[in-house]
Amino acid sequence: MTTRAYNPLPGFGLTMGISLSYVGLIVIIPLAGLLLSVTQMSVNEFIRVAVLDPRVLASYRVSFGSAGIAASINALFGFIVAWVLVRYRFPGRRFLDAIVDIPFALPTAVSGIALTTLYASTGWIGRYLEPLGVQVAYARPGIVLALVLVGLPFTVRTLQPAIQELEIDMEEAAASLGANRVHIFFRIILPTLMPALLTGFSLALARGIGEFGSVYFIAGNLPMRTEIAPLLIIMKLEQFDYLGAAAIGTVMLVVSFALLLTVNILQWLSRRSSVS
Repeated sequence: MTTRAYNPLPGFGLTMGISLSYVGLIVIIPLAGLLLSVTQMSVNEFIRVAVLDPRVLASYRVSFGSAGIAASINALFGFIVAWVLVRYRFPGRRFLDAIVDIPFALPTAVSGIALTTLYASTGWIGRYLEPLGVQVAYARPGIVLALVLVGLPFTVRTLQPAIQELEIDMEEAAASLGANRVHIFFRIILPTLMPALLTGFSLALARGIGEFGSVYFIAGNLPMRTEIAPLLIIMKLEQFDYLGAAAIGTVMLVVSFALLLTVNILQWLSRRSSVS
């Protein structure tokens, strides 16, 4: 008589069916609807609206470029914040740990208004930056700053579990064999944490590409300069140009998917090399 191991969840077929149904309703069907709506346009019209329009191209550069810069900043400083929160004990650590999650709960529009209030030419910080020739609000630095704010929790929360699982014994063994701190970091710590770091980077990048609320107020929305692609989509929807909005959204979807696929491949290669 054979006994089967008890599983608190239903069988594979049922759970797989529920998973596919849920993902299909929430993700696949809406994206398929977006792609199908674009088929109503001719190829030349699609290229003219979403690929060759100078204003649209400028918005792509602002959206993807700012998101990439912000995700890179978050990857660096998010790593430092996560390391401090995990490896050190100090007064106010729990308070700092809680502050990291505030962008999750804070409405993005409130974040944009707060940043604009601080960094405008008459703001508490902007009034001191303006005489130095540094413009943050209504310029590209303001967009990057807003995306850094909303993307920081993704990198910190992704790296914290990985740092907690990092074995200190390996670092101590390397130090006992004469390795300095730089060697330990680049040969032991960084390769082990690289998959989690790339995951945090990709999450922050994805959040930055589609961000609208916090950027809308601080960007100034100057055409060809600080206008983001999500704003153009909303403008076309307000003008009842649904096909134009779908075309721009399709380009953003394809480029975002390509970027995330590349990051995931790098993450897989990093995890494979660390295991081997």
